[in-house]
Amino acid sequence: MRNYLHIDLENRTVQAVEQKGEALVRVGRYLIAKTLVEENIAGVDPLSPDNPLIFSAGPFAGTNFSNANRTSIGCKSPLTGGVKEANAGGTLGVALGQLHLSGFTLHGAADEWVIIHLRKDGSVGFDSAKGFMGMGNFETAARLHEKYGKKVSLALCGPVGEYWGLLAGIAVSDTDRRPSRLAARGGVGAVMGSKKVKAVVADLDRMPQLHERKKVIGAVRSYADKLGKDPMIDSYKRFGTAMMSDYTNHVGGLPVRNFSSGRLVDTNTEIMKMGGDFIREQNIARGGEQDHACMPGCLIRCSNVYADADGKEIVSPVEYETLGLLGTNCGIKEPDDLARLNAIANDLGIDTIEAGAMVGVLMEAGLGEFGDAGFITDVLEQIRAGTEQGRLWARGTAAVGDHYRVNRVPVIKRQAISAYDPRVIEATGITMMVTAQGADHTAGNVPKMETADKTLEEVAGASHDAQVLTAATDSLGFCVFGRTVTNTQLEMITDAINAAVGSELEPSFFRELGRDTLRLEREFNRAAGFTENDDELPGFFYNEPLEPSNRVARFHADEVNQLVDSWLPQ
Repeated sequence: MRNYLHIDLENRTVQAVEQKGEALVRVGRYLIAKTLVEENIAGVDPLSPDNPLIFSAGPFAGTNFSNANRTSIGCKSPLTGGVKEANAGGTLGVALGQLHLSGFTLHGAADEWVIIHLRKDGSVGFDSAKGFMGMGNFETAARLHEKYGKKVSLALCGPVGEYWGLLAGIAVSDTDRRPSRLAARGGVGAVMGSKKVKAVVADLDRMPQLHERKKVIGAVRSYADKLGKDPMIDSYKRFGTAMMSDYTNHVGGLPVRNFSSGRLVDTNTEIMKMGGDFIREQNIARGGEQDHACMPGCLIRCSNVYADADGKEIVSPVEYETLGLLGTNCGIKEPDDLARLNAIANDLGIDTIEAGAMVGVLMEAGLGEFGDAGFITDVLEQIRAGTEQGRLWARGTAAVGDHYRVNRVPVIKRQAISAYDPRVIEATGITMMVTAQGADHTAGNVPKMETADKTLEEVAGASHDAQVLTAATDSLGFCVFGRTVTNTQLEMITDAINAAVGSELEPSFFRELGRDTLRLEREFNRAAGFTENDDELPGFFYNEPLEPSNRVARFHADEVNQLVDSWLPQ
């Protein structure tokens, strides 16, 4: 049994609701969508006190079950106007589980900026955030650890979230107490800022009680054994997510110079520095940490600690989406330049996908030159300072495109497209089109499917299957990078869940949970006024052939939605 907390920020009161069994399983992304639908949030102003901010952890939270301690954070998105679930690794899910909490919701808004302290004695503190305002996330974290000690996890609203900038995510502590694991997308940090919550501090304690502890420990070992034998997991550990850059550059689906090209360099004539192979060798030679766990107990270890030429840490982690959007999409060719920009973005607590797409649009508008890291640094520092320009840019890619009247603006539902050009990476492109989450690859990524000779039904079918499985994974607190094991061992996973919380689920529940989540998200967005027209790709994807493949987007929103409607329960 665990508690779920409803925290009323205006009155500083807390209501604890006891949960057990299946209530501890249908959590995360599913719980967020269900709550937003049931509470009729579709019509509210997302930056008003009426928009709840939901934090939810999975059934294995607080244990050492590999890659099963992610935290889902959700609300009505102020960026898209639709449903939003953003999830993060790090230690917050661990802390919630060890506090015997399945999650909490922030209701209303505080009168003054506040720090929420979830204590191991079960109480909740409302501490003044005075003295913590306006500073970057790393200084904030250091000072919070001075005040609350080292045995806590943090979830931070950075300086951009403070003024409701829509680039803002919520930064969570990693295993080394860096506030660098972001629930990044959709403006969730702006919602935290609108509630005047500067930080959530959660005490770390010990592994929580489990319904059948021995069975869970056995499942932990069995799952770990399967991860250790999986070649894909070994690749993640060796190269990290940056390895995807080598692939997308090769097939011509990498975003380059505001999605005007699909390849940064011809690897027959030039070294691809912005990829996993080069970064791995350089980082190891410099003494950087190439395999790093963002969550305690995670065996995938796809994170890294990137070092400069003197062996000094620049940033952790350097990941594919940041390489693609804040890097190659802006014409950056050197990973050192990207790492320094990444470090600034982490300190600001902003979504590097949205920020990189926005900067690409600024460059398209002629405000800066592609490849100019100095220009990007200045943009980020103006966003930090909250200048008039900085606040405009912090509104995101779509708003910047509207302001400067740019034709090539890579967004769907006003959220920036991830680092997979939909003209080439077609199955992921369909996911980004139809997901209620906005242009979000994490809703169902199928990056390596060769689709040139495939029909719409085949491509959309692969996308839909990935969306169902990913929605379930996001609803259970798992990291999707374990999917080669998780999705093929549903009986084992189900048995472990039943042992953890005392539920009586069958393996079929996994896909049911995914489908139910997608149905609720779709229901919410329809209530918020979305139509299939909002799922269409920007026109340039259909009209501009992408070098070097010379391919254009083939699929339109109406035909894709006909298939989705036939596959999802109504």
